[in-house]
Amino acid sequence: MSSNASGRLGAVDAMRGFALAGLFLVHIMESYELYWAHPVANPLTDAVFLLFMGKSFSLLAMCFGFSFHILMAGAAKRGEDFRLRFAWRLLLLAAIGYLHSLIYRGDIMVTLAALGMALIPAERIRSNRTLFAIAAVCFLGPTLIVQMLGAMAGADWANREALSSTDPAMAIYLNGSWDATLRVNLWTAQVPKFAYFIEFGRLPQIYGLFLIGMLLGRTRFFGRLHELRKQRWIALAVAVAFALLLQFGREPARLAFAAEGYSPAAQRAFHTLTGTWLELAGSAVWGLLVLEAYQRAGRLLAPLVAMGRLTLTLYVAQSIVFVPLFYSFGLGLHDDLDSEARLWLGLGGIAVQMAFATLWLRYFAYGPLEWAWRALTYLRADIPFRKREAAGRPAGGSKPQMV
Repeated sequence: MSSNASGRLGAVDAMRGFALAGLFLVHIMESYELYWAHPVANPLTDAVFLLFMGKSFSLLAMCFGFSFHILMAGAAKRGEDFRLRFAWRLLLLAAIGYLHSLIYRGDIMVTLAALGMALIPAERIRSNRTLFAIAAVCFLGPTLIVQMLGAMAGADWANREALSSTDPAMAIYLNGSWDATLRVNLWTAQVPKFAYFIEFGRLPQIYGLFLIGMLLGRTRFFGRLHELRKQRWIALAVAVAFALLLQFGREPARLAFAAEGYSPAAQRAFHTLTGTWLELAGSAVWGLLVLEAYQRAGRLLAPLVAMGRLTLTLYVAQSIVFVPLFYSFGLGLHDDLDSEARLWLGLGGIAVQMAFATLWLRYFAYGPLEWAWRALTYLRADIPFRKREAAGRPAGGSKPQMV
């Protein structure tokens, strides 16, 4: 498989673009969280949630781990120690994420940046088997298993009401002004979000995905798609089988577990645990399908590749444009659009982002936020922004492409 002109692997960008599109569609269908104030089961909404919720974020987390490997490996080839600069890069990402969370508290960048710090010591583990074993333990859901066992044993700490179940910010999102939304997003609204990541076992899962991304980079997986095609089809069959088993067996398993008389907290942990496994299986299915599509018809996925190269810019822009569409300080359409209208809005928004990204990259080497993040990472302002500037640089005259 070939890389594009900037040296980035198109398959990774396609996967990143697909994940961003799926995440955006989920956000639109849930009216940027406001759906959960009064959720109403709907076949269309449920289908989008089943297909993309959790799966898209998982693919982004895996791509994050891959990008870490590319940066560290590139620095090692130049004889540089990139660890401190990568930590600085993560601090910058956390700052961007926090500013973004003032608009939309569901921001994921702060969490990615915080957990990304744990990748720095992991990079020194040279054994791929050891890294895979750590990832496998993370995927088992160790924190959820501990919670479940503690609740089953009657421990008070495990049977307390989840902190994330109380959301003081929702009423403000539904009825408050812009300044009230900003004030609550400074911290109060962040507490249930971070509590959710802890209480529902998301942190080990994300870290495991980081490590898998690292391993895919170390083994040159994305550069050997044709060579590994048979193995990918086997992996796809296993992932599909596991996903179907969980999809149709998860509810009977929950009912059987509940019939044993365990506490609501134990039941919640058990159901969440099987849900995380379903998300991981679904993520694997989507990732492998995107890679197969890229290998067979890469040019048709060019719009997704363009989105993948502008992930940071588009992710923030999505919130700037669409949060005011749904929230009370803007148009307040969260309860005016039915599921079909929201679906068309989401698909239309994806089409516009694809077109914008494709057009933008004709003239610019980076998205605006990607360029700023890169410039601040190296504390340099002379990094070429326009493509003609980049083309005029002598070979080796600039830092490597940031992923």
